[in-house]
Amino acid sequence: MVTQVPYQQTVDALGAQWATLIDLADGLDDEQWSAPSILEGWTVADVFAHIAGTEWSLAGRTVEPVRGVGELAHVRNPIGELNENWLDHYRVLSRAELMADLREVTALRGEVLRTISESDWNAEGFTPAGKDSHGRFMRIRTFDCWIHEVDIRDSLQLGAPADPEPAAVTREEMAASLPFLIGKRAQAPRDAAVTVDFTGIAPAQVHVSVGERAAVVPAIDGVPDAVLHVDIADYARLIGARATADPASVTIDGNADLGGRVVANLHYLI
Repeated sequence: MVTQVPYQQTVDALGAQWATLIDLADGLDDEQWSAPSILEGWTVADVFAHIAGTEWSLAGRTVEPVRGVGELAHVRNPIGELNENWLDHYRVLSRAELMADLREVTALRGEVLRTISESDWNAEGFTPAGKDSHGRFMRIRTFDCWIHEVDIRDSLQLGAPADPEPAAVTREEMAASLPFLIGKRAQAPRDAAVTVDFTGIAPAQVHVSVGERAAVVPAIDGVPDAVLHVDIADYARLIGARATADPASVTIDGNADLGGRVVANLHYLI
């Protein structure tokens, strides 16, 4: 069964996130635009190029490789190679040309999403998390774009994102990985219960109960074995193993050993 993702909330959040990124880019001076980012091998401009290239790929546009990128230290899979090909494409263009492309493709993709049918939204297909609904893929796109906003802001010391709408959709995608991280990675024992208390601009508590398999549940009977309190932006840094990630940003109540194992196993983004 595919994941049923709320249509309007997700499309609105993705559109808002694109607009936020464009506004962020427009406010940067040339030194900030060209500055190294916290992502290995990428400048701040490259992060914007990555977002444009990904959306153009989803729109059906391709670019030809201009060099072999598979041996780069930070490239780990074919998607990483595709990302680098798009960066090479944009590195020879001007800032104005890249931003014009980003505006064009987000407008195009937004129109596609505003007119998509319910059956196509819920249809099973490729996502970076495996086969799932197209809606899940668009939730992942919101998640990816939001995390890259954090990357840009961290690179330039601009503070945390401020729009709760895309952050809330991002949090829902983060929550989807918690059963895997808690049940499999952290090896939480059967009958354990863990609550992740997301704080910051999109606060919510996500509860995971471990039975035959770990699962997100609406509530936990009694007191959870461990409660992890973490700002959503700090959580994004941890799951992405960013240079700015700090395990100490997570406060653990209850079983410190179990909570510590969860924190130690949060990284899963490639």
